[in-house]
Amino acid sequence: MTITGTYIKYYKVCFRKLWLFHHKIEMEHNSELVAEGSFIGEKSYPQRAERYREMLIDGSKIDFYDPYNKVVHEIKKSDKLEHSHVAQVQFYLYLLWKNGVKGATGLIEYPKLRQTQTVTLAEEDISQVENWVSDIERIVGSEQCPGRIAKSRCRSCSYFEFCYAEEE
Repeated sequence: MTITGTYIKYYKVCFRKLWLFHHKIEMEHNSELVAEGSFIGEKSYPQRAERYREMLIDGSKIDFYDPYNKVVHEIKKSDKLEHSHVAQVQFYLYLLWKNGVKGATGLIEYPKLRQTQTVTLAEEDISQVENWVSDIERIVGSEQCPGRIAKSRCRSCSYFEFCYAEEE
């Protein structure tokens, strides 16, 4: 099974969303918020494609990688789920480390907020990322979809209507 950055991000937000995504129940194509995030990612730094490269590594796509300075750039719409953004970038750094690229760092950019956050992968983070991967394999390998989480956290999720359709 190929674990990608999306799996890590969903794992840190909602096990149900992770399980549904893995089982090809994808709702992002219906979400205006996802479309807005994609638009921000594409339009915020138009010159970036000239300087940096999109990189495919072990099945994961890193949007922008600066090979000279060894920096992963990840663009996000808001810092609302910052912990999942950090985990996603740490996973990318882990993949680079696993493939022989030592000392890479990450930069999460929030163009609408005009903020950035630096992400590193410390020695102790490596085993943590490996635990995430094992836990993800366990969750998606289960025959049963995990339960819903607190509804108040789900309002902006692209799976909201899927999870709470009978209550609306």
